Amino acid sequence: MITVQQVSTRQFEEGRALVDGLIVAGRIGRDDIAALRRHFEALGCLTRTEAEALFALDRAVAEKHADWTTFFVETITDYVVWQSRPTGLVNGSQAEWLIAQADAGATLDAFAALVNVLAEADRVPAWLPAAVHARAARWPSVAGALKQARAA
Repeated sequence: MITVQQVSTRQFEEGRALVDGLIVAGRIGRDDIAALRRHFEALGCLTRTEAEALFALDRAVAEKHADWTTFFVETITDYVVWQSRPTGLVNGSQAEWLIAQADAGATLDAFAALVNVLAEADRVPAWLPAAVHARAARWPSVAGALKQARAA
């Protein structure tokens, strides 16, 4: 008989293997995103470890299919804003964790996740909007993207 713990451990190991394989491959394709989506939907909800694995994947892989941003932003926002109780509330420790994860890579996708969390959350710590705004000027990838958008 298979126990719930064995299923959870097996699912965690499968997810870790999927993420590690994508990091080694150095690219994330459309099929890879579909596999990640299926994996996380089967779990029902993310753990902090799995959310951190997604941030690590975002940092480590430069070649990502265009669908990655949507998947990443939606998944991280769901974890931070909607999976914790009470829903819609981002507390101080969650906000600190989110900023630390985003800061580790300073990618456009991480910035998009920060902005989306601000947009979807009903309540965030008072300092979080200013912290996200500061990253727009400080992170080279975000500042460059903003400069390009203004020039267009």
